[in-house]
Amino acid sequence: MENDRSQHLERAAEILRAASEPTRLELLFELRAGERSVTELSQDRSFSAVSQRLRVLRAAGLVVRRREGKRQLYALRDRALVRLLESLLRHASELS
Repeated sequence: MENDRSQHLERAAEILRAASEPTRLELLFELRAGERSVTELSQDRSFSAVSQRLRVLRAAGLVVRRREGKRQLYALRDRALVRLLESLLRHASELS
């Protein structure tokens, strides 16, 4: 039981580390609206920087990728992450 808890806490810490960089967090917020291509997410940013940050988020299990022709489309892995992000934003605004 304690080992399970330790594993879950470590996994939670991995998720928080992946989301802790401001641009990665911003990408997660943009994906709340649904699936987006790298090109769409790169409109105001470097394409390569966005791709690299999406790789980190994907490796952490926060986003999923699918191919549609030559396009790579990204989406949040599940709706629970949307609720977590919205709660985090509310909390941050209350602290400001």
